[in-house]
Amino acid sequence: MLEGVLQDEHGDHPAGSYVRNPPSISHTPGSELGCTVFVKLGQFAPDDRTQVHLDTTSQFLAPVEARPGVAAMSLFADLQEQVRLEHWSPGAVVNLHAPGGLEVLVLGGEFTESGERFELHPWLRLPRGTTLQAAVGAQGCRVWIKAGHAES
Repeated sequence: MLEGVLQDEHGDHPAGSYVRNPPSISHTPGSELGCTVFVKLGQFAPDDRTQVHLDTTSQFLAPVEARPGVAAMSLFADLQEQVRLEHWSPGAVVNLHAPGGLEVLVLGGEFTESGERFELHPWLRLPRGTTLQAAVGAQGCRVWIKAGHAES
């Protein structure tokens, strides 16, 4: 959830929530006051049944030992993919190898990669075997990352 509150029969999901509903999970989304949602369709394996509802605003992002300037929180992980929130410190250089592909959505702040500037809500998708080389702006950057799921 990017803005507002999404409502369905599973509850209210305010901005900052991570909602994962595979196609096998029935839900009827709506919003009384309106909302902005980042939705990915057609991303699930046919046998995927894992539903997740997290309010990430009440969760702690822990420093990532092997990646200076990065703190992260896992949202979902299985054998095919890992989904997480990351905060990148101001001025950090973030190198992230993507053997299975990588998607990045900017939730706040900014970074540059290959000369292109990414700020609030753009989505970057990198193919298998590439490396993200992000130079983080002066305000830092908060991103949603999905890794390890790209099609061949």
